Amino acid sequence: MIHSGTARRRLIAAIGITGAAALALSACATSERGSDTGSGKVGGTFTFGAAGAPKLFDPFYATDGETFRVSRQMYEGLVGFKPGTAEVEPALATKWESTPDGKTWTFTLKEGVKFHDGTPFNAEATCVNFNRWYNQKGAAQSDAVSQYWLDNFGGFADTPDKPSLYKSCTAKDAKTAVVELTGATSQFPSVLGFTSFSISSPEALKKYDADNVVQAGDSFTYPAYANEHPTGTGPFKFGKFDKANNVVELVRNDDYHGDKAKLDKVVFRIIPDETARKQALEAGDIDGYDLPNAADWKGLQDKGFNVAIRPAFNVMYLGINQKNNPKLQDLKVRQAIMSAINREQLVKSQLPEGAKVATQFMPDTINGFNKSVPEVKYDLEKAKSLLKEAGAEGLTLKFYWPTEVTRPYMPSPKDIYGAIAGDLEKAGIKLDTVSKPWNGGYLTDVDNGVPDLFLLGWTGDNGTAQNWIGTFFGRTDNRFNTGASAWGKSLADALAAANSEPDEAKRTQMYSDLNKKIMEEYLPAIPVSHSPPALVLKKDIKGIVPSPLTDEKFGPASKG
Repeated sequence: MIHSGTARRRLIAAIGITGAAALALSACATSERGSDTGSGKVGGTFTFGAAGAPKLFDPFYATDGETFRVSRQMYEGLVGFKPGTAEVEPALATKWESTPDGKTWTFTLKEGVKFHDGTPFNAEATCVNFNRWYNQKGAAQSDAVSQYWLDNFGGFADTPDKPSLYKSCTAKDAKTAVVELTGATSQFPSVLGFTSFSISSPEALKKYDADNVVQAGDSFTYPAYANEHPTGTGPFKFGKFDKANNVVELVRNDDYHGDKAKLDKVVFRIIPDETARKQALEAGDIDGYDLPNAADWKGLQDKGFNVAIRPAFNVMYLGINQKNNPKLQDLKVRQAIMSAINREQLVKSQLPEGAKVATQFMPDTINGFNKSVPEVKYDLEKAKSLLKEAGAEGLTLKFYWPTEVTRPYMPSPKDIYGAIAGDLEKAGIKLDTVSKPWNGGYLTDVDNGVPDLFLLGWTGDNGTAQNWIGTFFGRTDNRFNTGASAWGKSLADALAAANSEPDEAKRTQMYSDLNKKIMEEYLPAIPVSHSPPALVLKKDIKGIVPSPLTDEKFGPASKG
């Protein structure tokens, strides 16, 4: 999810010896995927209304949900997530175990698996992928390209000043891969279930020059592998990307190692406008789409559509980039911005039933959530007073909001922007507004620190605190440019200390204390809300299980 502009920064948390052993034991059950088609009608085409075009088809270089949605139908990782949960389950690995220190992981791999090009999946192929990720060069090391590696594993083979969590991968035999880490982490091996760390065909990677990423200014050009020849082990294979008609087509992999896909094809029709997606569903042109406007849920249900509501496993926030405007480095100014936003009214007017105001950067279901952090109430006069105390009256800020996208935490960016902008203007803050397509400049500008304020959010990968606040603030070179402030490094260091604490109870308390500190002393951004997103499908579509991680697989789906 991404996750989650996107599912965005995926840093790793520490694991104790007990936790590592429990995770290893829980994963020792062999995968029970069979080879038949199972129940449900076989054949037909499932057409999904996508909010945006995929950036590319090499998941390692992907960062956004629309790209991941397509990729996860074609690729698999060593592990996956049990449908409808964030629980790790076997995928290409049937079981795994770790040494007591959590640094050496032995994966037993599924046998008889072939990539879409007919070449075998085995331990050697697994290690080729790990070493490919670790040995990225030049432009491919950019945060805009290999972001998930940087956020989860750190540096590369040739960046000694930026060490990596990854140490080595050894093919012990054809079905046994041993991965060595430089430190223990609570998210290993669950991090290998992220779509970014799916396993590609080594032959295809080599044949289509997969690592040849070229940079020109802020833009990147990707090789043939990423654009035309994605090659995984999944239930669907790449068909075509018809850019003229905004259509991506996947076809069934008849040689799939598990339950064969029931559908002949999966088609993604790119329809950026949410209203247009709804109309396409009602007209029968598509079979489903993600993130219907909450105001439409009941009407869609009344018309016979299945509106599947996911848990609110996300957070939407107003990002504050402190680098460009010195006034934003003053805590009082950031507190003023928070007091100026009527978040309670925004939740009531813009978000679905079940949404609530966020008091911190994680939902209350995560260990480390601090119950003592109070909700900062809307207070226009306080906002004005704080701005005056900071000498920031008449402050002008560049405020970015995204077009051509709908996110699980942000169903209507334009309307949410409008509500927040109106509140800020009432407090006397002047806004220079910029809107850009999500994959057409918005994320690039945010990553490059262009806006002062921006709308973004996160859908969690799992239930660890590091996957939330560590994702946002665990590096000084993050979207908030906290390195511009003296406390930026101290926050990153404190998160690293929590990340490396082996005792679970102590680690939880450290994260709880940090949540309070982030909101009361640092306030690098404004958490706005947690919102339950939905997925809408025709009644005759069966087999798609809504995921809190927005990790839906279409392999088991059937139509009619």
